[in-house]
Amino acid sequence: MRKDFGSIIKVCVLVLFAVCVCFVASCKESSPPDKEPDTPTVKTPDESKIPDESKTPDESKTPDESKTPDESKTPDESKTPDESKTPDETKAADGPKMVPIDIKMPKPMFVGTPQDTRVPNLEKPTGKSRPPFLAPEGTKNVALEKPISGSDEEPIIGEIEMITDGDKEAADGSYVELGPFTQQITIDLEAEHNIYAIVVWHYHKQAWVYYDVVVQVADDADFITNVKTLFNNDIDNSSGLGVGKDMHYSETNEGKLIDAKGVNARYVRFYSNGNTANDLNHYIEVEIYGKPLK
Repeated sequence: MRKDFGSIIKVCVLVLFAVCVCFVASCKESSPPDKEPDTPTVKTPDESKIPDESKTPDESKTPDESKTPDESKTPDESKTPDESKTPDETKAADGPKMVPIDIKMPKPMFVGTPQDTRVPNLEKPTGKSRPPFLAPEGTKNVALEKPISGSDEEPIIGEIEMITDGDKEAADGSYVELGPFTQQITIDLEAEHNIYAIVVWHYHKQAWVYYDVVVQVADDADFITNVKTLFNNDIDNSSGLGVGKDMHYSETNEGKLIDAKGVNARYVRFYSNGNTANDLNHYIEVEIYGKPLK
């Protein structure tokens, strides 16, 4: 009996031991590791950025807040006046529209043997046509058929009125020949004008250079009031009008263009003192581009 009871006790101990072992093993499997991995956080609709809640139209850049074409590039910034307008259509910031003046060129007529034109202070030919000259829209030749007088009232060849008749050709019968030494002609515009450019053709049948070319404007016929000198290449003051700083030039069919810079005047006077071929003075045509004063 004791033997059976002892066997029973042994069996109970073994069963109890086995139960303990199984319990320990199950506890190890179910216990968390030493360092738990970060569990991903699921963003709910309230936590994630919903378009309507994260940036409303007031918070994002509306058309009023973003750069509109007017703010990003104004016309002055996107295009300079030279880029946006051609030379034919320029306009000063606070002035009238500027356009090229319409100068009709006579045909070139160089004939004969070229004369020696090596004179001091002679400008070099460019070999190119003269660029357009800009003046306010509506500027025209205001000297056409206007009254003209001169120091030589009886020219050697031609009539003094031919200088403003519109004929600029170098053919015989189209030019006026005045006497030797210093001579002058004066054009009366009959009213005050804004003068922008003056073009004078002395004689372009040959490449002559004329000496002591001086151009002046004034308010009166005696050249006492408001006298201004626009051009002077009298480098030694031989004509008594002051020492000039402008250069001598060779005559061509383009004539000599003088920038008058919008000066106000009624009378325009031209001086010369012979040329590289002889002591005589010649004029084919004079054009004065301007507009009457309002």
